[in-house]
Amino acid sequence: MVTIADVARLAGVSKATASRAFSRPAVVAPETARRVHEAAERIGFVANSAARLLAGGRSGILALVVPTLDNTYFSPIIAGAQARADADGYQLTVVVHPLESASELSAFARLTRQVDGLIVVAPRGTDDLIQTALGTTPAVLVDREIEGVTSIVADTATAFGSLVDHLVRDGHRRIVYVGGPAGSWQDRQRAAAVTGAAAQGGAHLTVVGPCASTFAAGIEAAQQVRAAAPSAVVPYATTLGLGIRFAYLTAGDAPPLISSERAIVQALGRPDVPAIDVDGHELGRTAAETLLERLAEPDAKPVRARLDVSLSV
Repeated sequence: MVTIADVARLAGVSKATASRAFSRPAVVAPETARRVHEAAERIGFVANSAARLLAGGRSGILALVVPTLDNTYFSPIIAGAQARADADGYQLTVVVHPLESASELSAFARLTRQVDGLIVVAPRGTDDLIQTALGTTPAVLVDREIEGVTSIVADTATAFGSLVDHLVRDGHRRIVYVGGPAGSWQDRQRAAAVTGAAAQGGAHLTVVGPCASTFAAGIEAAQQVRAAAPSAVVPYATTLGLGIRFAYLTAGDAPPLISSERAIVQALGRPDVPAIDVDGHELGRTAAETLLERLAEPDAKPVRARLDVSLSV
């Protein structure tokens, strides 16, 4: 049976490029797309996604693994990944696996046998546990980096560091960072960036946490935040910041400056509040795109990519 590899060989391009010529022709040079389509016509290749996958011994299913469904941060990541998978004829299934304990490995192994590839958000498990879970299954990590594993990371650490640098230059000398979940890889990166920026600017930084990325956790953290008497608060997640703000207002006190995301800032009518925004849809789309490229070229070396994160001050 004629495959995409045959088309790629005849057209003189990689399998990933040949695949994109059918699924996303807009991102392929017109001359390259023309060569691919002419090669396909010459050898009788039909660009039917389902047929190609089944003929290649694949299930046509990709899994996006998240640690919980309680965190709305994952919603646009799922949407972006699903849209990209669908463009190549793949079904995306969403599975909850915290990947924090060896007791999960058996169930996770069942999952890997049923899918062609994995997009994994696993912020808290050890590197060894994650690598054991992935095994030889084509996979892309999201918002975490492990040596030898392909990953796509939203570079929030740089944005958080830049935010604290801005706050210091704006006159804030007592700043609180409210950390994320215990063991979170992203939290370690953000905490390091915030600490470095505060030290460089000569500001006093208090770290509160670890905290779950929830509104309730923000309310619980508010007492420690208040004790630090900050003029500015940088929460790990928007929901934490909203919980802190609610606790202050409930007590009848004016809250300090609390960074958030653009939609919340606009809803509050507070253009003075700095905002950090991750393009979750693009993060998910890029992760799925990278996984599809690994499926097309399984022998390719692991890659790392960091996506810019918007900071509005």
